[in-house]
Amino acid sequence: MKNVATFIVIIMFSALGYAQKGPKIEFSAKDNTVDYGKISKSDSGVRSFEFTNTGDSPLQIIAAESTISSIVVTKPAAAIMPGKKGKIDVKYNMATGPIRKTITVETNASNYPDGRVALKIKGEVL
Repeated sequence: MKNVATFIVIIMFSALGYAQKGPKIEFSAKDNTVDYGKISKSDSGVRSFEFTNTGDSPLQIIAAESTISSIVVTKPAAAIMPGKKGKIDVKYNMATGPIRKTITVETNASNYPDGRVALKIKGEVL
């Protein structure tokens, strides 16, 4: 019985060693999506993805880009310290029609595979 208890304690401490440490990024937008809704062409097209570093070390936004040129993405230049907030601004060019686009953000966050996060915008320009 003593061997079983010792084995369980060793397994528990080993699991704690694999717990994710480092920076973690948590976005305030549900499903990492910003919904423009139905908007007119006169709208500025600028929206922000707000996030918090919920980890225990500085969060770096290495890159933030879209695969199409109709979206301009602005990322923070400096690292976001633990517990602090930041934002990534997105400017859509307001072409008439539906909006269904994805922005890829590359970070050093430990809570996403390879630190890559997909952000989405949706809506319709009237």
